[in-house]
Amino acid sequence: MKKKLGLILGFIIGFASFLIMWKMIFLTRITPEDELAPGAVMILAVILGSILGFLGSKIQKYFV
Repeated sequence: MKKKLGLILGFIIGFASFLIMWKMIFLTRITPEDELAPGAVMILAVILGSILGFLGSKIQKYFV
């Protein structure tokens, strides 16, 4: 489990930070009448989480 800690933390941080930034930046400026594609937002969050998980894994391997 220690070997996957960087991967898991990177994914969680990337996923959560994307969703928080999406809410703070975009949802406050969009009118309620506009339709959003929630699936696309979740796919982008998973992709960003995966990228940061990969980077977290590489950073952990570098320091260990």
